[in-house]
Amino acid sequence: MSNHGTTPEAPAELNTNVPHPARVYDYWLGGKDHFPADRRAGDAVLAANPAVRPTIKANRAFLRRVVQFLAEEAGITQFLDIGTGIPTSPNVHEVAQAVAPASRVVYVDNDPIVFAHAQALLRSHGAGTTTVIQADLREPDKILQHPRVQQVLDFSQPIGILLVAVLHHLTDEEDPAGVVARFRDSVVAGSHVAISHGTADINPEAAAKAGQRFAEAGPAAPYVARSRAEIERFFDGLTLLDPGVVQPPRWRPDGPVAVGDLDRISFYAGVGRKP
Repeated sequence: MSNHGTTPEAPAELNTNVPHPARVYDYWLGGKDHFPADRRAGDAVLAANPAVRPTIKANRAFLRRVVQFLAEEAGITQFLDIGTGIPTSPNVHEVAQAVAPASRVVYVDNDPIVFAHAQALLRSHGAGTTTVIQADLREPDKILQHPRVQQVLDFSQPIGILLVAVLHHLTDEEDPAGVVARFRDSVVAGSHVAISHGTADINPEAAAKAGQRFAEAGPAAPYVARSRAEIERFFDGLTLLDPGVVQPPRWRPDGPVAVGDLDRISFYAGVGRKP
């Protein structure tokens, strides 16, 4: 797991009869760590909006580019990845440690299956440290004060906070903007916050129907699509980096973007720097 001896805690009881977003995402990405309930939920959503799968893949590609940018250009060597889901290669630690071998990564998820597979799937490279904790985004202080987070991350130095495809699982009553602000306030200047989030601004009829099917499947978390303006507000107090809040394929792409595909990608993404 890590050459610093940070091992994952024992998983809580796993309920495989209730679909969980992390396992549904794994199914959409072509992974193997899901159960019949997750596949049923995933298929119901895909029937309503087949573009969900390319959207999720575009989101994963955004995550890879963000981590590479932060490690190569922003000098970030420590990452807090919240709502990481099932580790899917290349994951944050693989990308970061390929650039900066001493990078330290803490994965956070509330799904026990992440811990059931963490020993096998997460491997550190070089001098870096990779670990995982079980905690919930809705309780940011418990994440920030967790002994392993405090052990692995140095909060006197810049940190990359990754909130990728997770804030749309918080309702407005759960105050996602307040959650982001708590993480923003916990880190020093030069830290970065990366966010991607589902929207119904793009392909709205299919996106709304897919969200309804996701809710009807009874997953362990809701799905709340938000507008671009609502997602931009999550970056309050941060300097939004170019090109702003855009569809994931448009965020600093590696090459030409297939414009014809963009009308199917119902996500926005962006990165902010703490001044």
